[in-house]
Amino acid sequence: MKLSEAELKQALIAHLEPLRRFCYALTGSAADGDDLAQNTVERLLDKGVPVDVVFAAWMFRVCKNLWIDHIRKDARCSTPGDDVVFAKQDAVDGTAVVEQHLQLDEIGAAMQQLDSDQRLVMALVAVQGHSYREAAEIMEVPIGTVMSRLARARSRLLDLM
Repeated sequence: MKLSEAELKQALIAHLEPLRRFCYALTGSAADGDDLAQNTVERLLDKGVPVDVVFAAWMFRVCKNLWIDHIRKDARCSTPGDDVVFAKQDAVDGTAVVEQHLQLDEIGAAMQQLDSDQRLVMALVAVQGHSYREAAEIMEVPIGTVMSRLARARSRLLDLM
């Protein structure tokens, strides 16, 4: 049994902003992230969502699978821009904003150099704030795999920065 159309639309509206952040973290680009989010929403509307699943986990899993499909087609992810990140920041001190911009650019560039599995786990845990267990469910891997990928991703980020 699947969610009704009204329930599905309500759930999508409630989870749209976390989905966009997740997509941005995966792709490194606001435009590519929005495309991935739109594809995810279209897939959910087209295929439906089972009633007996946690909606957010299902949504992120569908998104992850679409992203992996995109990567497999040899699509190249661009480097992250600052349009989404800085649109949500209050710029009070110009020097602080510039320093934050440089740090975010450095982190974003380093994130794009991670393997896709490491970037995915970083996006789920560090960007979205999911627990290891939730990330494991979304990625459909054991929790130990999440922990080891996250440790390797963090170590690699330190090496890159």
